[in-house]
Amino acid sequence: MLIGLRLQNIALIDSLDLSFDQGFTVLTGETGAGKSILFEALDALLGGAQGTAGVRLLSFGEERGQIEASFALDSAVEHWLKDQEFDSEDAELVLCREWRRQDNRVSSRFRLNGVTVNRQQILTLRPLLIDLTVQGQAQQLARPGQQRWWLDRFGGVVLERTLLQVKQSWSDWQQNSLRLEQAQANWQQLQRQRQEEEMQLEELELAQLDDCCEDKTLQREQDRLVHGVRLQEGLGVLIGRLKLGADQVPSVLDHLAACVHQLQAMSLLDSSLATQLDQCLDFEAGLQDLIHQLEHYGSVLESDPERLGQLQERLAFLKRLERRFGLDLPQMLVRRDELRNHLAVGGAEAALEKLKKEEENARNCMDRANQSLTVVREKTARQLEQKLMTYLRPMGLENVRFKVQLNSSMPSENGADAVQFLFSANPGQPLAPLAEVASGGEMSRFLLALKTTLSAVDGRSTLLFDEIDAGVSGRLSGEIASLLKDLALHRQVFCVTHQPLVAAAADHHFRVSKLVEQGLTRSRVSQLRDTQSRMQELADLAGGDLAEARAYAASLLDHQVA
Repeated sequence: MLIGLRLQNIALIDSLDLSFDQGFTVLTGETGAGKSILFEALDALLGGAQGTAGVRLLSFGEERGQIEASFALDSAVEHWLKDQEFDSEDAELVLCREWRRQDNRVSSRFRLNGVTVNRQQILTLRPLLIDLTVQGQAQQLARPGQQRWWLDRFGGVVLERTLLQVKQSWSDWQQNSLRLEQAQANWQQLQRQRQEEEMQLEELELAQLDDCCEDKTLQREQDRLVHGVRLQEGLGVLIGRLKLGADQVPSVLDHLAACVHQLQAMSLLDSSLATQLDQCLDFEAGLQDLIHQLEHYGSVLESDPERLGQLQERLAFLKRLERRFGLDLPQMLVRRDELRNHLAVGGAEAALEKLKKEEENARNCMDRANQSLTVVREKTARQLEQKLMTYLRPMGLENVRFKVQLNSSMPSENGADAVQFLFSANPGQPLAPLAEVASGGEMSRFLLALKTTLSAVDGRSTLLFDEIDAGVSGRLSGEIASLLKDLALHRQVFCVTHQPLVAAAADHHFRVSKLVEQGLTRSRVSQLRDTQSRMQELADLAGGDLAEARAYAASLLDHQVA
């Protein structure tokens, strides 16, 4: 609910500070006095009036201008503040937009509770705060998707839930479709990539790689073959000294055997030497085992030039392979296994077929969601038609016909329905697009009926009507006044009007006047709080003979009091 509005150097208003209450509020005054400026200011405050339109709002000759409005919080606004990470402990929300002229340029900025915010944030907040209906909204009816948006709003929670499923299925299909398009566009590249991978795998398979340590094993064997003669010589010296002896010098094994014999004799004399004897026997057994291992090594030690050539050729091949792939031997084994798995499932063809199947499944899911949405929209359309008729007929449209037509359209995140409002006000006149056949007065009454219908399911935003009763007079303006009055029982309603019947029905009445001070034209807004001042304003609206106008105005107010 709008509870306060403050303007500084905006259009014809130099300074203005107003407070508002719940219920039905009207703004009246002579043509050109600036009644619509207040609505234009709220529109600008909530993201409208961009570019030159915003510049025109700044009072002529002024360097700075400001619009500030206070709104009472409701659950929807509190939820928005929480999502945007704003502190919602205050009882109200204060929005401010300030213009500044500098170096022939005009800039503006938005602030929410003192914190600078961007226009996109304000635009998402706007529907929760105000709903502005102005003259000439036939253009709005012609906007792509506008009539579908109104129908969806009327559908309430059920339709919203179904629409969310459509949006999700559309997003899923878009992602799958994009992946498929990219795969198809890159088909030749994928084919070339597959051929390269097949060649790599063939080369790795021919290499017969099985042991990740093969190169190290081959290197050790090569070293033995290259140094075979030197190793044989060294082995002969070792075995000679350990087992055979040399130059009539006993071998190590002979010396150890003599030591064992001596310890055995000594242990017979002193049994405490049994431990040392056991150790000496262990040394002897260990030495014999070492000699046995060396003799075995000598039996397998060979110097085979043919085998050496094979080893060196294999090692050179492995080195070339490592340079070719930029990988060491263990990494090449991993790469080979990866290629086996990748190419075994069909390669690029299989991947493309898989993407086609995923896209088809996502499209079918989207089609089912769109069909469900169409069914809900058809049901909602019949309900909207019935509801609107209850408001349109009492407003002088006894022969009105209205239909919500749904046609198939290209699927999008909003489903696969093109929604169009068809209208006929006179007998014999065929149904046709509302924006093409409705007169100004008929359009005003239709928009009022539509906003009244939507108000039951469309939150608690403040409703603003700018001369919604234009082109209507007499009994019909009374019906409009009654509708606005009933609407204000549940929503805060503002209306700029020239109709005394509408103005008399209001709970609160503001008069906008124009005056000239020191050669400058200014607008002033004053609240009419007493019966006398309201009666005078209603008489001015009625026009004609002064006495008759005052009597008519008095009767209107008496009727409202009664």
